Amino acid sequence: MSSFEIHIKKYHMFLKDVTNEQNSEPTRIEAFFEATFHLIEAVTAKHRIHINKHKLVRNVLELNKGIFGEDTEKVWRAFQEVENQIRPGQAYGGAINGEALERTQELTEVVKNICEKHLGSNPVLRKSTKESFRDNGARK
Repeated sequence: MSSFEIHIKKYHMFLKDVTNEQNSEPTRIEAFFEATFHLIEAVTAKHRIHINKHKLVRNVLELNKGIFGEDTEKVWRAFQEVENQIRPGQAYGGAINGEALERTQELTEVVKNICEKHLGSNPVLRKSTKESFRDNGARK
């Protein structure tokens, strides 16, 4: 299995955790974070570049702007909002709320749409995260 395929497989695996209502909101936010990371990694793998650590997303994308082109900043900013603002408060702090989950879903959708655009006709991402949420009866 190629690096691209592995990252797409992990993207879908974490997306299943997102839609599982039995999981807590912080767990689902963490799953969105992981899914988004693997989606970005899948696109970079198509360019034979590997990020390897989530803390390197911005640096690697800025050094390789040809991957996402004009969308580079949108991708790393959306990812970093989840990584640095939403996720820590939900996982380590006292905050637990549906608004953070909804915002994380929105940011994941932004990244997914950009990744789809840069993957071209590759059908691996056709279902939106919102559709996945609805299909599994998950609440926001």
